[in-house]
Amino acid sequence: MTHLRLAEGPGEFLTGLYVSFWLPGLVLGAALAIKLPSIVKMWRDPLLRAVGGLLLLACAVFVFAAPGTIAWTNRVTGVPNIAAPWVYSLITALSASWLLLVIHWRNGGTERQAQTRRATRWVVSVYAAVVVALWVLFAFADVPVEQVQDLDTYYATTPFMREEILLYLIVHTVACLITARLIWTWIRTDGLDGWLRWGLRFLSVGYVTNLLFSAAKFTAIVARWTGHDLDWLNTNIAPSAACIGATMVATGVFVPHAGQYLQERWLVSRQRQSLKPLARLLRTVTGRREPLALRATPEIRLIRRETYIRDALLQLSRHLDEDLRRRSYDAALALGSEPGRAHALAAAVTILNAVEAGRGGSTPDSDETATSDPAYLLQEIHAVSEALRSPDEITAVRARAAVPAESMSAHE
Repeated sequence: MTHLRLAEGPGEFLTGLYVSFWLPGLVLGAALAIKLPSIVKMWRDPLLRAVGGLLLLACAVFVFAAPGTIAWTNRVTGVPNIAAPWVYSLITALSASWLLLVIHWRNGGTERQAQTRRATRWVVSVYAAVVVALWVLFAFADVPVEQVQDLDTYYATTPFMREEILLYLIVHTVACLITARLIWTWIRTDGLDGWLRWGLRFLSVGYVTNLLFSAAKFTAIVARWTGHDLDWLNTNIAPSAACIGATMVATGVFVPHAGQYLQERWLVSRQRQSLKPLARLLRTVTGRREPLALRATPEIRLIRRETYIRDALLQLSRHLDEDLRRRSYDAALALGSEPGRAHALAAAVTILNAVEAGRGGSTPDSDETATSDPAYLLQEIHAVSEALRSPDEITAVRARAAVPAESMSAHE
């Protein structure tokens, strides 16, 4: 069941800290801590419950399967090897949670709710019956000698305990095979989000590695049946495979959520950064910097910058020259810009001209200049700010827009 050397003293325990058990436990615990707020907040979501159950059970498996914890469990209860059915039950429940996660993840649509409920009931019923069977078999087994390192091979030929060991390994293997098969079929479908596809790849590697865990166990047990000693597969290969497999599964669960979250944060930060040229230009209009919000979320900081820019544009609206914007738009088109880019360049030229007019204290002449409607500018501030990053283009557009229409026609 557990397979690393049991340390005899505190110092020895620290030097061989059962990395195969505590490392994945820490990784899974970190993933659970990150997901816990959303799980608690949206507890009615079956997918989030499946994720939470998987992470919690995986943590419990590695905590209770550690040799030190096994010895403690046996000592506290006073029953030799009582930790065996307990850990086997946790592994069985974890195997069921793998299937439930894929069922709810893949069949999350409302049109498949009935199918999802049927599959969920089937998995829960079968694996609950297996857990009951594990405890019944242990009650009939004669296992008086405590084993905290190699129980699976030590009792591989003991009646009832032999069947118990085989039962938990079989249901674990079946869960791995079914889940891996479902995931590989899912990966090949079109239209998957990139982060979800990467998560499924990590999950598939994790379940295949868990198959290596089962294969190492089965081989060591069969070797005992035939009078051979391959216990090193049970004590060395199986724990390492379980460690890698659990880490990959935790990563696969975590990557789609974390990746999407980080991508959204990055896009928001990029949007805010793209507004920096326009915000800097409009400081002279407001006479102040935009509000500083170091502790605010990226979304709030973006909203505050957008609000700051729009307020400044409204203050500047009386200096906006609609005729200049039309000429600048025609000039940008004539210089080869696409219509969308031409609109942004024309707006940038108009804002620059309005800022200069506001600095000089001049007021627009209603007989000569048509005041521009700032609605377009308020809606397209990102495109306008991006245009301000190209001063050469703006200079060319301003120069061409300054030439009277008659002169341009005659020249052309």
